[in-house]
Amino acid sequence: MTPLPSKQALKDELVRLLSAELDTLERAQQAAREGATHEEAKPENDKDTRALEQSYLARGQALRVDELRTGLGEVQQMAVRAFNDGAPVALGALITAEERDDTLMLLLAPHGGGTRLAGGAVQVVTPKSPLGRALLGKREGDDCEVALAGKTRDLAIVKVE
Repeated sequence: MTPLPSKQALKDELVRLLSAELDTLERAQQAAREGATHEEAKPENDKDTRALEQSYLARGQALRVDELRTGLGEVQQMAVRAFNDGAPVALGALITAEERDDTLMLLLAPHGGGTRLAGGAVQVVTPKSPLGRALLGKREGDDCEVALAGKTRDLAIVKVE
C-alpha cells in the first residue's frame, strides 16, 4: 500500500478541486444570466416564460456559487494540526476506521463531502453529514454507529490524526 499524502497535501488537493468546481459553476451561472437577458429570451407573448425560467436558473446557480465560495473559504481556513493520542475527532482530523473487513480513511472537513482524495484512498466527510456527525467527538478505540441509506453501519475508530 502506498503511503498517504500529508494532511496538508490532502487539504491542498481539496482546495484545488473545490476551486475548479467553483470556476465551472461561475461560468455556468454567467451563461445562465446572459441567457436570461439575451434578446432572444424576451417573451413573444404572455405565455412565453423562457426569460423567467432562465432567471430562475441563474438565481439558483448564483446561490450554489455563493455556497461553494463560502465552503472553499472554510476549507482554506481549516487548521491542519496534529491530533495527540486520545484527542477527539474534530475538523481537520484524518480518521482511520474499520467496518467489518474494510479500512476507511476519512478527512473531516467543513465542505466537500463525498470528494475522494489521494487517488480515492481518502473520502471527505463534513460535520453536516450523518457520518460526520457520528464521528465528531469520537476517539481512537471508540465504536461509532451511523444510519446511512436505511442501513446501520458500525465503525471502529482505529486512529485519529
